[in-house]
Amino acid sequence: MNSLIIESLNRLQKYCEAENFKGYDPYDGLNSRFFQSIPFISKKKFFRLAWIQFFKRSPLNLRPVTGIKKDFNPKGLGLFLTGYCNLYLHEPKEEYKNKIIFLSGKILELKNEGYSGACWGYNFDWQARAFFQPKNTPTVVASTFIANALLDAYSITKDEQLLNTARSTCDFILKDLNRTYDEKGDFAFSYSPMDKSVVFNASLLGSRLLARVFSITNEIELANEAKRSVNYCCAYQRGDGSWGYGTLPFHQWVDNFHTGYNLECIFEYMKFSGDDSYRENVNKGFEYYINTFFTKEGIPKYYNNSTYPIDVHAPAQMVITLARLGKFEQHKETVDTVLAWTIKNMQSPDGFFYYQVNKYFSSRIPYIRWAQSWMFYALTTYIKSENNETN
Repeated sequence: MNSLIIESLNRLQKYCEAENFKGYDPYDGLNSRFFQSIPFISKKKFFRLAWIQFFKRSPLNLRPVTGIKKDFNPKGLGLFLTGYCNLYLHEPKEEYKNKIIFLSGKILELKNEGYSGACWGYNFDWQARAFFQPKNTPTVVASTFIANALLDAYSITKDEQLLNTARSTCDFILKDLNRTYDEKGDFAFSYSPMDKSVVFNASLLGSRLLARVFSITNEIELANEAKRSVNYCCAYQRGDGSWGYGTLPFHQWVDNFHTGYNLECIFEYMKFSGDDSYRENVNKGFEYYINTFFTKEGIPKYYNNSTYPIDVHAPAQMVITLARLGKFEQHKETVDTVLAWTIKNMQSPDGFFYYQVNKYFSSRIPYIRWAQSWMFYALTTYIKSENNETN
């Protein structure tokens, strides 16, 4: 067992448990009571976007002085839940099972009401260039990571409520999300019920969950609808194996961790559905991914054409992508090199991981969802993969 990984995980786990899994988020700027107290500004798209970007990019944590409190983030809780399931599968300790029960319960408590199925959003208003989403607006990204975590927990606790909740998330995907169709009749799921944007990783996350639930319930509609979304997204894969973020003109960048999402979801769609039609898409995409985004020194690049900002999400997703695709052992030297660099350069002596390293400064704010939950998920995946344990 890699002692560096064990020691890093122990420090991170101690920090997260001491914080009771609450914290700040890169995008929580609109939770500021100060900003909300200025009605004219707080209602305008430009100012909301600028305020969020200022908080996201600032190396100084101004949240305490502007009235932003630490809070639970449902998606973060889902990632922590999968992490504790990984630990329990590695070593079935009662303390891990207790955390699984606690996190599952908190997730169910935070579930949105008023939709066709179980769904979750973020604990803050969010202004993007493409759309605005009020606090707790359910998204396919948050909801599918959480539903997958509930399925992970169900495999351990056998609590039927967890399985039923994850199944109902499929109804949210199929009935509440908007669809963008192509000329073949294939489609992409929208990011949320409130927008019609096409973001490839978001639609593929929906497909992956539908296929996983199909593997349990044998409802053929789930597999069929999942396939149409995979078809749509794979049609946009570029000749070199990459994907842009989405279809909009300002979504044409190619980045590290969203590429990892795409590969993981397409691969697991095939695994759960039994449909191997996209093997070449995954193979081509993986070669692009592994040869583009990581330097020989172990630095995880953000974009295909730019290293900075070095974001903690990228090395975390690398571990998960390689494990999910069954390529962990084959590329373990790369995994170890990237994680060693990340731990050395991005983990605080207090145990938490920094958000980003830029060319001239770093953002060392301990974001609970973006950094801590992802690295906890990644490091526990490393431990589970090194011991060849599977869900």
